[in-house]
Amino acid sequence: MGEPWVLHVDLDQFIAAVEVLRRPELAGKPLIVGGRGDPTERAVVSTASYEARAYGVGSGMPLRIAARKVPDAVILPVDQDGYLEASGKVMAVLRAQPDATVQVLGWDEAFVGVRTGDPDSYARQLQQAVLAETRLHCSVGIGDTLVRAKVATTFGKPAGIFRLTEDNWLEVMGSRPTIDLWGVGTKVSRRLAKLGIETVAQLAASNPDDLVPEFGPKMGPWYAQLGRGDGAREVDDTPWVARGHSRETTFQQDLTGPGQVDAAIRELAGHVLEDVAAEGRPVVGLTLKVRYAPFITKTYARKIPETSDPAEVLARALDLVAKIEPDRPIRLLGLRAEMTMPGDSRQGHTPTRSGW
Repeated sequence: MGEPWVLHVDLDQFIAAVEVLRRPELAGKPLIVGGRGDPTERAVVSTASYEARAYGVGSGMPLRIAARKVPDAVILPVDQDGYLEASGKVMAVLRAQPDATVQVLGWDEAFVGVRTGDPDSYARQLQQAVLAETRLHCSVGIGDTLVRAKVATTFGKPAGIFRLTEDNWLEVMGSRPTIDLWGVGTKVSRRLAKLGIETVAQLAASNPDDLVPEFGPKMGPWYAQLGRGDGAREVDDTPWVARGHSRETTFQQDLTGPGQVDAAIRELAGHVLEDVAAEGRPVVGLTLKVRYAPFITKTYARKIPETSDPAEVLARALDLVAKIEPDRPIRLLGLRAEMTMPGDSRQGHTPTRSGW
């Protein structure tokens, strides 16, 4: 059977690659996907091809700025249904591999748990199977933990394979900044730096107890573990259960009056409530996201008594509106509803990507 290994499969420039499959003439050209494909509208970049990234274009960048950076770029609208269909085909290929346990992380990535004596050969065969069935390239990170496999993928891109284990973790990652770790963003890396921890090696060597005052009794030790690349070693294919649902809208014209804000929140809440109703679980918390002009984002959150009453959720959401700073133009509003979790759902502290 061989040893247990974790493979992290990450599709290369997935959204751009799907678009190129549909429009082969775009191959090799700088390609940007975002919003409705109109850089004069307020929208952000969903993805950019490697050719566009060479000019400094990245996900989350305002589309108008990306267009200025690459004047000759092809800009296309987001097609979620198309990407979801392509993703489904890739995940089906992964699940068809010998003795594979698959944990989907998103449209373009998944963990694959296998037992094999030659993980590199298995990874190459997996790449070939994905390419043959979907015409999409992927990179594969190999690790003895989920964290190490996930980080390894960044060294394999594009279309390559890289292995990170306990033996070479610090050799490869030790001198790198903590922000290079999966699950450590800008804010956390800054908080770690205030404690004198700037590199992965320093975080790996830290006393978990020393991190508790800054991050709490659960997350402090978890960040120390992350620095060592430790953590879960088995891929869990239990169906993922959403903790919440969110919707957001970027307005082409800033909202400037209470009536406009009230109407926008009611519309957002309506969509969120539809998503929540489909889950059949009560709401226990709400978060309001506000992006003030020109580009300052703040969030306002509150726990609420467990409820499945749409009118109650809407009332609580409107209560949060009182926290919005008066007389400040608003370019984006978002609303997220947190739900109760079923007792048998997968939870824990595997880091995930989230815009909230």
